[in-house]
Amino acid sequence: MKHHATDAHTLVAAYALGALEDSEREDFAAHLQTCEACRQEAAEFEATAARLAAAVSQPPAAASKAQVMAAIDGVRQLPPRIPAPAAHPASGGMLRRRAVPLALAACVAAAALGGLAAWQTQNGQDLKQQTRQVQRQLDAVSAVLAAPDARTVHGRASNGAVTTVVTSGRQNKAVFSAAGLPAPAAGRTYQLWLDHGGTMRPAGLIDHDGTVVLTGSPADAAAVGLTLEPAGGSPRPTTDPLLLLPLPA
Repeated sequence: MKHHATDAHTLVAAYALGALEDSEREDFAAHLQTCEACRQEAAEFEATAARLAAAVSQPPAAASKAQVMAAIDGVRQLPPRIPAPAAHPASGGMLRRRAVPLALAACVAAAALGGLAAWQTQNGQDLKQQTRQVQRQLDAVSAVLAAPDARTVHGRASNGAVTTVVTSGRQNKAVFSAAGLPAPAAGRTYQLWLDHGGTMRPAGLIDHDGTVVLTGSPADAAAVGLTLEPAGGSPRPTTDPLLLLPLPA
């Protein structure tokens, strides 16, 4: 489906995640030659998707491959997939909007599969429960990243961790991602905060490298903070912030 020049800016996320058709990708690549704002935003989307995928990756257990291969003979084969009828051209815009969150979720899910393989060592009920938890996380993250008003900022904590925050006013949500976050000492955890007019409000916990959707409303928040707190978190910060990252306007 062709887009007018005035619509080009809305295709940044789809371009960065490979969700455009060949002809549209060529047109948008030409647009990038003359639009500095889109070049910057496309680079941020690509970096954020890669960082989020890396943040949720987990190495599979050593015995996982052997166990999975041994169980293959007992898995019922699914029937062949029958291609769906071609969509009416008028629905192209809707399909494109759906493709963006799917592509974003795929970026995170691709790395998460390593963790799912490790879960094969647990019983089936635990596997199903944790798979649902991962799916909910992917859905929540992709909803923020795919929002038309998604904005991204990057920062580095004083302990060396590289961080990314993506916010959406429409979703009234913010996603926090950390890479290179040192393991906290026993009995300690990292806690996230939203700075509302100088008042730091709890926004969730993160124990290690990963991606989380902040709890609470980022509306009117000026920054996201990160501190090291006692296990279970604190009602207010008890240590100096490792990070205070201003949110995009």
